[in-house]
Amino acid sequence: MTDPAAFLRALFDRAVGAADPMRMLAAHLPPKPSGRVLVIGAGKASARMAEAAEAAWDPCDGLVITRYGHARPCRGVQIVEAAHPVPDTAGAEATGRMLSLLEGLTDKDFVLALISGGASALLCAPVPGVTLAEKQAVNAALLASGAPIGQMNTVRKHLSRVKGGQLAAAAWPARMLSLMISDVPGDDPAFIGSGPTVGDASTPADALAVLDRWSIPVPASVTRALQGASRVVPPSDPRLLRVGNRVIAAPAQSLAAAAELARAAGCTVETLGDSLEGEAREVAADHARLALARQAARRPGDPPLLILSGGELTVTRRGNGIGGPNAEYCLALALALNGAAGIHALACDTDGIDGAAPVAGAMIGPGTLARATPTDAARALACNDAHALFGRISAQVVTGPTLTNVNDFRAILVL
Repeated sequence: MTDPAAFLRALFDRAVGAADPMRMLAAHLPPKPSGRVLVIGAGKASARMAEAAEAAWDPCDGLVITRYGHARPCRGVQIVEAAHPVPDTAGAEATGRMLSLLEGLTDKDFVLALISGGASALLCAPVPGVTLAEKQAVNAALLASGAPIGQMNTVRKHLSRVKGGQLAAAAWPARMLSLMISDVPGDDPAFIGSGPTVGDASTPADALAVLDRWSIPVPASVTRALQGASRVVPPSDPRLLRVGNRVIAAPAQSLAAAAELARAAGCTVETLGDSLEGEAREVAADHARLALARQAARRPGDPPLLILSGGELTVTRRGNGIGGPNAEYCLALALALNGAAGIHALACDTDGIDGAAPVAGAMIGPGTLARATPTDAARALACNDAHALFGRISAQVVTGPTLTNVNDFRAILVL
């Protein structure tokens, strides 16, 4: 462990590589069906998934919506870039075109749906009576509230014409196979991208309860829409009988790949789980106490200890910073460790984007606070400005778009 930073970065790269669609999607495809085949999809990994599907099946007709900067070259599938995490007109227009492609399909047609994290924002078709601007405002307020992703997606489903099984229903009576890359705790297909191909039993009243619980201000049109009949497709709906949903990559697989690499390097590995949720700074404080306790219990000659965790942390916006949960976790962890010798850590989002910042996350060690005074660090944490601080001290992890998304990756190395 002569270079802990390089070691932690290698673990992160291994985790990301394990979820690369080009490495594993083909194994989940059936032989290409005869007749008409249509490829649709949305998410930060969806263009890479379409590229992998075409590598196995040759060119296909279809349309996939991905985040700006995440497009891949496809020969038949059209790739459209749109905004994430707050939807824009490009995503709304592309979603309308996707729904048009699904019109008139027969029971002899086949639809391959490629869904990954980010689809909630990229598949954007507001319910009648709600404008795109109003949906953008609700989405932005949810993102700043600290609400867990599952609760955010409940609201998104009931304000949409495609989420909560509605995209699959639009393709009926065609057969559909939906392949998913999970970025949600628990890997429930109903919550990946707000489940556009999965039935859902929630109600508009549930969505109203989320808005009330997190004090989200909404226009009257949103309240009216959520007081009306549900558009979400229940799991028992016969239009879903010809739909198969399959998770092909998940956080647990990526954590396992990193753990394998760490053990090969001589580490003892402790995994806290792949579905941690909570406020980033609070989880960081808990992890700091755990790392210090583990270090105090170790004896000379013990191998290095690696503490791994995944899931999706949240940030409640209190200041004017960007507020990425991985950077905020790292900053709060550094403050709680207070320069403890022999403890290094990395926290990154596997899609290469932490919150709204084009930065995967950050890395800390015993000397982090020495490069940024404790006062500066505490001030940055108070105003959710960890990204700016880590940028000043060259502690950011920058990957560019990774073209996959299996949620947050956190690793603490205890020497």
